[in-house]
Amino acid sequence: MAMPDIANSAQAQTEGKLDRVGMSNIELPLMVQTDDCVPQQVSAKAEVFVNLGDPQAKGIHMSRLYLQLDQLSTDSELTLNTLTELLNGFIQSHHELSQQAYVKFEFDYHLRRKSLISEKRGWKAYPVTIIGQLIDTHLTFEMQVKVPYSSTCPCSAALARQLIQREFANTYSQQTEVNKDEVMNWLGSTKGIVATPHSQRSVVDVKVKLNKSNKSFPVIELIDLVESTLKTPVQAAVKREDEQEFARLNGQNLMFCEDAARQLQHVLIPEIKFDDFWLRVNHYESLHAHDAVSITSKGIKGGYSA
Repeated sequence: MAMPDIANSAQAQTEGKLDRVGMSNIELPLMVQTDDCVPQQVSAKAEVFVNLGDPQAKGIHMSRLYLQLDQLSTDSELTLNTLTELLNGFIQSHHELSQQAYVKFEFDYHLRRKSLISEKRGWKAYPVTIIGQLIDTHLTFEMQVKVPYSSTCPCSAALARQLIQREFANTYSQQTEVNKDEVMNWLGSTKGIVATPHSQRSVVDVKVKLNKSNKSFPVIELIDLVESTLKTPVQAAVKREDEQEFARLNGQNLMFCEDAARQLQHVLIPEIKFDDFWLRVNHYESLHAHDAVSITSKGIKGGYSA
């Protein structure tokens, strides 16, 4: 006796087209090809959808989507080519129902990062999202990365410097001349550095639209671009000399969230691999109970916006 197939044999109780039907929170391992490097295995969560263009159809064939995704996981690597094949496969398996396909992968991408001075190494995990869409034969690919860094407040630094100047004036107010060694010792004391500026861990969330010049997913390239621009990346393995250099970098790269967003905007606009970009800078304030945020985009017509 044949098993019933409700998706094929039954009609919708209420007619209507649906924008997306599918599955989310699918857990699977993936081999991801980035920056023409050796593929890295990641533990990903995926969501897959097609549209339901037939208003009378009962539903889509979810198992067909899942099995194609499983085949990618077990037999192949995630590249721009295999992502294209996956989206085309979704449509081909639903040719009578769907004209649009969507897939999203979320995972942590691990990199061995070198410390600032000692050259010790440690792991850092960067959250990555990859999205592919196929709409009426038109393909689009998006990649999103979250990169942590440190930000030191320029206003707080100026106020701290003023307090140090005031303490110096009070300490040596009775002297017309000061001894160099005495001042050096004073600067190295707790009383000499009477105040320090506040800094906080910060995160930039950057999304880019990839064009055909990309052969793989430029995850490392985008992370490196962000960290080299802002100059104060969060560290993994740290010795005392690394911590001291980190303090120096923070002191020489004071920034509001507006500064960070504009610096990144400046370097992303000419990047030829990205047709568009959107970014959100989050400074998780140590002074305030709220966060400081700045959002910007490339500003092209019909593109990303805040």
